[in-house]
This record gives sequence, C-alpha cells and structure tokens, in this order.
Amino acid sequence: MNSRPRRVKENLERIRSFVLEASSNNADIVCFPELSVTGYTLITPRDIYNNGPNQTHAIERLVYMAKEANLIILAGLTEDSGNSDPFISHIVAGPEGIMGIYRKTHLSPHERNIYRAGEKIEIYHYNKTLFGVQLCYEAHFPEISTVMAIMGADIIFLPHASPRGDSNGKLNSWLRHLSARAFDNGVFVVACNQVGETEEGFSFPGVAVVLSPNGQVLAKQTGDREAILYCSLEAEMIEGTRNHRMKYFIPQRRPELYRKIIQQGTNE
Repeated sequence: MNSRPRRVKENLERIRSFVLEASSNNADIVCFPELSVTGYTLITPRDIYNNGPNQTHAIERLVYMAKEANLIILAGLTEDSGNSDPFISHIVAGPEGIMGIYRKTHLSPHERNIYRAGEKIEIYHYNKTLFGVQLCYEAHFPEISTVMAIMGADIIFLPHASPRGDSNGKLNSWLRHLSARAFDNGVFVVACNQVGETEEGFSFPGVAVVLSPNGQVLAKQTGDREAILYCSLEAEMIEGTRNHRMKYFIPQRRPELYRKIIQQGTNE
C-alpha cells in the first residue's frame, strides 16, 4: 500500500477498499504495512492528526471495517502516548472489536529519538490460530520471534515501512533473515511493505512474501504498484513441521545455557 503521511482520511478510505476486496476473496486476515493509516514520517509525528481524523476516529474506523467485512485487520498508525513521544503501533481489530495494540519495541536508529519504544511482546488469538506482530526493524532481532514461538504463535506478521532499493533487491534482503525466523521457530512468516514515493522523500519498493514453517517461499509479490497478495496457510503444513523430530527445534531448547543473552556488561 502507498500510505501518504498525514493523509489519514485518504489512507483509511484506501484501506477500506482493500479490506472489501480481500473479503470478497474470502480472506480471514488482512495485514497492512507499518504506519499504513498515518503514513511513515520522521518529522513531528506528534502532529500527525492535526489536520484530519484523530487517533480515536482512525481506530474506530478500523474496527468498523473489521466488523463490516467479518475479518481480522492488522493496520499501523502513530499512537499518542500522552506527554511523551508517540509509539509506532499496529492495531489488531476483529469482528468483535479491538483485539490488541502492538507497540514497536525495537526502534531503528532513525526512529529512536522521535518515537517511544513499546515494552511488551504479545500474541493474539483468532479461532484456533495464535499469531504475533513485529514491525520492520524488529525482524533483525531473532529473540522476538523465538519468544513469540514459545508463547504459541503459529504465524508472525511483519509489516514494514522499509525504503530504498527496488522490490527484487528488498525481497532478496528479507529472505536472508525472514527465512531463518520461520525455519528456526516452526512458524509461518508473513511480511509486507509500503510502496511508492512520499512527500517527505521516502521511496518504498513494495514487496510482500509468505514463508512456510520450513522457511520456503509460499507466495510473493514484487513491483512498484499497490497490490494484494493472497495465501492460504494450511494447518497440516505447520503440524507436519512440529510433529517431525528433526524439523521442530523449539522443544529442544536449553534456556539454562542462554543467560549471556540477558546479561549486560558482565564477563560471567
């Protein structure tokens, strides 16, 4: 999706058109890129709602769309945190209302002094499926995916607002680490990116990819235009991985050996 910064009303209308199209094709979950509602900006994001619908209205619209289409919507926005810097957040909305708000926990160096980091890793339930959400830069921290897998996630959604390069180059870059996140944890990985130019000088190459629990590409979309990538995630595929003694690694972990991961500034 091409999400224009500060054009909240226009972005919400575009999101609704995608949701209705996806619903007509029997989609259960629709994942939009990072900051799809408000657009990606590094310039005074606290003012993002000044000239259009406010944050409450934007979230209410997403909930209405989810109820209208009877599906799950994952969509990103700048979230006011009160008196501090805003969060980069992703709304999880379903037919029954808000299911959760995920706040980006690991900010890129460009974002660190502009946004506030979230403090919780969470997963969400949809029927018999559990899934987690990570945002863009967070994909480079394998611990997040492992924690989500330990919490029971079957799918990890990875919405991006990742600029620079062309879509084929971006896909190749993603596959270096996203395949590992799927394979190491025995989960589906679903990633999508913004596409197109913005008034603030960002150029998003637009790519989407779905990976199986063994790290193989199930579906992909590249190009410089908006598009929907559809993919069916079959329970048999994840069961086949997790029931195989040599393909599912999470149960064989030895966390007592991993204390170095959480020790800072020590040689013990």
